[in-house]
Amino acid sequence: MYQSIAPQMTTDAPLRSFGPAEVSVEKLTDVDQAEVIEFLSRRPIHTVAMLGFIRDNGLESPFNRGTFYSCRNRNGRIEGVALIGHATLLETTTDRALEAFAQVAQKSYGAHMFMGERERVETFWQFYEEGGQEMRLAGSELLLELQFPFAAHETVQEFRPATLDDLELVMPIQAQMAFDESGINPLEKDPQGFRERCARRIELGRTWVVVEDGKLLFKADLISETEDVGYLEGVWVNPANRGTSLGLRCMSQLARTLLSTKKSLCLLVNETNSHAQDFYKRAGYKLRGVYDTIFLS
Repeated sequence: MYQSIAPQMTTDAPLRSFGPAEVSVEKLTDVDQAEVIEFLSRRPIHTVAMLGFIRDNGLESPFNRGTFYSCRNRNGRIEGVALIGHATLLETTTDRALEAFAQVAQKSYGAHMFMGERERVETFWQFYEEGGQEMRLAGSELLLELQFPFAAHETVQEFRPATLDDLELVMPIQAQMAFDESGINPLEKDPQGFRERCARRIELGRTWVVVEDGKLLFKADLISETEDVGYLEGVWVNPANRGTSLGLRCMSQLARTLLSTKKSLCLLVNETNSHAQDFYKRAGYKLRGVYDTIFLS
């Protein structure tokens, strides 16, 4: 599906001018926030990650771990918005916007991954690969969504929001999950930054756990949220408790909590992980799309 080449990157080359009949790319500032939110809100479950960054941090913040760009046509209308940096995320209405963003991404050092709907990522990669970083790993995920109504399950008394006292339990599990997915252990590559990100998520009230006798039995993270949509990651059940009802009960409890104020929840599950797919199906999640992720060297 994808081909990879060695990187041929420069940092001082100017962005290509696409001419009056085509498009131009510019960095976004907080002045552009209302217009960008309106554009991204047209497809909320596909853009919840970018919308969540904007909601939490604004368009200009080191917490975004990248830079937001717009791609506009000659009439000034937005054809695409991208966050380009550690993780590159894209929402576009034209292939020429993907081409424009690919050129910007080729000059972005420190990129870790590209993620998006399969057709968009395939097209983006065709524009990016000649002159971009080398591909290290590629995978596919299913985008699943949960809305009311769904089957409720018995509550778990110990289910609660995490506190900073749980940080040492949560971090190694989250790091292992990241390693399993990407082949890179963030506790080894960026231990301080990883600790800060895990702690910040806990402080924002977006990590839920079940802990018994000092052991972590369940964990889930609300990575990003808008008023209408929540995006979950890092769902983990202790191997000793798999095959019981614990995970399903916790996911049901989390859904009831979050869907009291939101219209839907979404998450990504690896396309090859049939056990996880069955688990989320039993929890009431429905297929909404296929995503590709490319990890870079």
